[in-house]
Amino acid sequence: MTASVVSGERRLRRRRRRPRATFTGVLGELLLTAGVLVLLFVAWQMWIGDIIISAQKNDEGAAVSQEWAEGPPPELPPVIETDDGTTVYEPVIPAPPADTERLGNMHVPRFGTAYNVGIYGGTSRARTLDDLGIGVYTDSKMPGEVGNFSMAGHRTTWGKPFNQLDKLQLGDAIVVETPDGWFTYRFRTLEYVKPSQTEVLLDVPQMPGAETGERYITLTACSPLYSLAERIVAYGVFESFQPRAEGPPPALTDPPPPPAGPSI
Repeated sequence: MTASVVSGERRLRRRRRRPRATFTGVLGELLLTAGVLVLLFVAWQMWIGDIIISAQKNDEGAAVSQEWAEGPPPELPPVIETDDGTTVYEPVIPAPPADTERLGNMHVPRFGTAYNVGIYGGTSRARTLDDLGIGVYTDSKMPGEVGNFSMAGHRTTWGKPFNQLDKLQLGDAIVVETPDGWFTYRFRTLEYVKPSQTEVLLDVPQMPGAETGERYITLTACSPLYSLAERIVAYGVFESFQPRAEGPPPALTDPPPPPAGPSI
C-alpha cells in the first residue's frame, strides 16, 4: 500500500468522526425544545384547558344550585299588586358580596342547559376572574335593584364564561340565581366600546345623571378574541323575580333555545 493511499484513508476517517457538541449548539437545542413546550402549554391553556375548566365551573355551579334546592326555602316575599291580577313578587335584594365571596350563579339558556357559572365579588383577574368565574364590579347595584347590575368575565381562557356574548339574541334570558330565588333579565342590545368607556357601568348605561327607575344588567368582556383592544358589552332589562319556594322560572324550565356555537 502506498503512502498516498494510507494518507487518504486517514483523512477520510478524520472526516467521518462526529463533530464535538459545542455550547452554542446545546443551547440552541434547549431553546428550541423550550419553545415547543411553551407552544404546547399555550395550546392547552387556550383550548383543551378551557374545555376542562369550563366543565368544572359548571359542575361547581350545579352543585351549589342543588345545595340551595335541598335546603329549606326562605319565606315568600311581598306580592306586588298588578292590574291584570298576575302574581309578581318583590325582589329579595342580596347584600353586596365581599371580594371573592360568592353572590350566586348565572344561567344563560342560549349558552346551553349546562351553563351554570358562579358570580363573585370583585373583578380582580388574579383573585376572581382567573380563579373563580364571573366578577361583580365594586360599585354595581345588586340583582333586582334599581340601577345597573354589572359584571365582568373572560371571553377566552380560564373557562371563558362570556365567550359567547356575541351570540345572544333579542329577548334571550339571563338568569341570576341566589339562595332566595331567581332574577330573570332579558337581553336587549350589544355594543363594543373602548376600555376607558366606563359609562357602561352607570345606573343607566351610557347616560350620566339619568334616572329611569329601571333595573338593568350589564355583562362586559375583552374583545376581539385574544385581544384587550376593546370591550364587548351586553345589556339586559329586569323581567321578574321568582322565589325559591315557587321553583325555577319559566326561562329555565321551558324548552331552551338551541345553544350558540363557539365564538371564533
